[in-house]
Amino acid sequence: MSLLELEVRQRLGDFSLELDLAIEEPGVTALFGPSGSGKTSLLRLLAGLDRPEQGRIRLNGEALVDTARRTWVPAHRRRLGVVFQEARLFPHYRVRGNLTYGMPRHLAGRFEAVVELLGIEPLLARYPATLSGGEARRVAIGRALLSDPCMLLMDEPLTGLDGARKAELLRYIQRLAGEVEVPILYVSHEPAELLEIADTLVLMEAGRVLAQGELDALLQRCDLSEALGGFDAAMRLEARVEDHDTAYGLTHLRLDDGQPLSVPTLQAEPGQRVRLRVPVRDVALALSPSAELSYRNQLAAVIDQAWAPPGDPTTMELRLRLGEQMLRARLTRHAFDQLGLVEGQHVTALIRSVAFARREL
Repeated sequence: MSLLELEVRQRLGDFSLELDLAIEEPGVTALFGPSGSGKTSLLRLLAGLDRPEQGRIRLNGEALVDTARRTWVPAHRRRLGVVFQEARLFPHYRVRGNLTYGMPRHLAGRFEAVVELLGIEPLLARYPATLSGGEARRVAIGRALLSDPCMLLMDEPLTGLDGARKAELLRYIQRLAGEVEVPILYVSHEPAELLEIADTLVLMEAGRVLAQGELDALLQRCDLSEALGGFDAAMRLEARVEDHDTAYGLTHLRLDDGQPLSVPTLQAEPGQRVRLRVPVRDVALALSPSAELSYRNQLAAVIDQAWAPPGDPTTMELRLRLGEQMLRARLTRHAFDQLGLVEGQHVTALIRSVAFARREL
């Protein structure tokens, strides 16, 4: 049984929403697409803020909407925790009062755990007007969690925050995704955010679902490069921490296929698995490994697929296979031809150590 099944039709002026969507697994499911593609409209229908003209919505097997049977569960009974771009806290309540407002009695024992998870214990006695943007969003997430939700809906929760506050809140959301067994539906226009936290991706366009699946699998599809926008500027690899080299400020990792690589020091224990984000611009190719290059990460790879982006005669996109994992590279067509590269060829992927960003698994 799917966690969420949604099949709705809705006319909004000149815009038509025709969505068929199923979320099978917990974790973070990202909604991505250009402005006007229907992401927020989908959230509003799910949250009960709008009614579809036709269709049905089921959450954990329970029908929230079924127009054929005239079923309509009001918003306050849907057990959905919603976090908007604005925190929308009660200004006359302190943080503690905002957190406990509407909290079921059986969740009283969870209060301290949620406060610790989000790092908001020092804020409990303060009023919302005294909070920074990042602090207010953390309190809003805490309030949503303490409402005993079956699912969290996050509508661009990092929008409007400066770089430091955005990075701080992103770390809390990463931690939340790993420690709380509540599926998250997350909307953002920023591919870098979603690369850090998303497990699956729903790619939307003109009110329809263009593609859906595991994020890493969609990143490998050359037919989606244009629709994915900034997503094709990075790929993800999973690795295990081996040890730390304090003299050089490095962490040594090992990929699932046994190949070693090094990154700037990570705050992770030996044996821990991490997810690495590798920008395409930081991947170069050589025909064989060489000790005379400044690239210290030289990975054996096979060219799985090569293609020219539509409308760009000067560039070649390559998908590289590293065991069971994939990496992307972007070369000039001139370099591709000069090296004599072809699909199925064994090559060496050269990756700068500073290219990596990580997420703990």
